[in-house]
Amino acid sequence: MDATIGQNGLKLMVGDITLQKTDVIVNAANGTLLGGGGVDGAIHKAAGEEILDACKRVREEELSGRQLPTGEAVITKGYNLPASYVIHTVGPVWEGGTANEPTLLASCYENAMQMALKHQLTSIAFPSISTGVYSFPVEFAADIALTTLVSFLKEHPFGQVMITLFSEADYDVYKTSLEKIMEEKGDLPNEAYL
Repeated sequence: MDATIGQNGLKLMVGDITLQKTDVIVNAANGTLLGGGGVDGAIHKAAGEEILDACKRVREEELSGRQLPTGEAVITKGYNLPASYVIHTVGPVWEGGTANEPTLLASCYENAMQMALKHQLTSIAFPSISTGVYSFPVEFAADIALTTLVSFLKEHPFGQVMITLFSEADYDVYKTSLEKIMEEKGDLPNEAYL
């Protein structure tokens, strides 16, 4: 599904984020930046060992040895990935909605977009952050992700944003959410499917 927001494109697709040929992909990292399971493990495996060394340098040089806080973002090269860069962001673990999870999740998307803009990147691919082992309900996460991205794209000339989803079920949730958001804002997606 494709939508146009301002002069920007927003695309939903099912696929493997490690294969995206965008300027940058977003990693749903954990605070250690040392790799893990799910999207994080897949990105580290596809990028090669150099990305782990880069993440360790970021922790030492930019974070003074601390973990990356939830909602924040840092950038490394993409190494063996088709994407030139990886933006690492830490999504919130779902605790029933009582620990500021919606705001923290929105910050992941906002901070990743700001980081891409700062580095003059014009295409970015996101996974569905926090909806795997962090258990954020996918319907709620989709609304937060898409509302944040649509608002950002309405205010900034950027380029192309892709959300690369793991399953058809997740795609259907994101598609329904995007249609609802675009309808509320008076915009309708260009095409239902590509």
